[in-house]
Amino acid sequence: MPSVEKVKEILSGVKDPKTGHDIVFLGMVKSLEVGDSRIKFTLALPEINYPAKQDLNFLCTSLLNEAYPDCEVHIHMSASETTAKTHQSAGVKNIIAVASGKGGVGKSTVAVNLALGLKDMGLKVGLIDGDLYGPSIPGMLGLQDQKPKVEKLYGEPKLVPVEYNGIHVISIGFMIEPEQAVVLRGPRLSGVIKQFFNDCLWPQLDYLIIDLPPSTGDIQLTLVQTVSVTGALIVTTPQRVAVADAVKALNMFRMDNVNVPILGVIENMSWFTPEAHPDEKYKIFGEGGGQKLADFGKTNLLAQIPLVQGIRESGDSGKPAIETQHESVKDQFAVLAKNVHQAVEERNVDLPGTTKVVVN
Repeated sequence: MPSVEKVKEILSGVKDPKTGHDIVFLGMVKSLEVGDSRIKFTLALPEINYPAKQDLNFLCTSLLNEAYPDCEVHIHMSASETTAKTHQSAGVKNIIAVASGKGGVGKSTVAVNLALGLKDMGLKVGLIDGDLYGPSIPGMLGLQDQKPKVEKLYGEPKLVPVEYNGIHVISIGFMIEPEQAVVLRGPRLSGVIKQFFNDCLWPQLDYLIIDLPPSTGDIQLTLVQTVSVTGALIVTTPQRVAVADAVKALNMFRMDNVNVPILGVIENMSWFTPEAHPDEKYKIFGEGGGQKLADFGKTNLLAQIPLVQGIRESGDSGKPAIETQHESVKDQFAVLAKNVHQAVEERNVDLPGTTKVVVN
């Protein structure tokens, strides 16, 4: 005789065509009724014309008929707004944008080490290299020769992110030659970013970190139109010109029709410390810029990352700084990860979920 638990176990073998997660985990199986000779449930779809709707129906029916040949299987298809909202960020609890108004402030270094710092806290983490013109994350992780695998789901090809030491990573750098120039206009840029979300088989994640390119252009707009971003981190260096550009990035997320919470500010290259004299600090880019930006944005300064030779060496060697023997650097990035996690926890208690930007 079938049971509710056993039927759910069987149905968990059915994968959703868009996310790759099972339909029970996604909450698509509703109103399940199990009797001696009948199994009945509603399959709640994000939309009534959902891709592979008939494939889902056939697979559910065939698996249940195989397990319980004497049972009739009745499946009602419906479109559920609740399912659609759950489905759009299925398996990913928090999506975090790492942004700045200009290049050269160490945004990718921060994103990579933050991702690994969160992983070290026991969290499940993914990382998207959103800088399509200058994808640097494969080199920073020593993954230049890696290619993402392709799996077919209901006949549609899906990318499988590359794994590095427990985090899952996708970058256009995996798909082009290292010296190849990326020449894309707005619609093509947007298409690649959408692929990273909609055509990748991401596992269940606590955090998906997005390393954004400089400026406030097509990629940033596509991001907030495609997914619900939990919050943004703004990276700056202490000097005035970097802070002036970072203000623009911060204000973009605070626009009324975007309305993504600012989780905090990260000041990179706060001071230079020679390796031979670890107690010395030379503030070659000035000081106070990160705190000024945090005050302006009514948020917190989450970390001050020093400029030390070890960070540069780790980035060039494909071994992130948080994994090296430079204790002071490791400690700073560990503090950053802890503070970001706390900021996200507070944000999720105090504020409602972010919604995707709709352009009319």
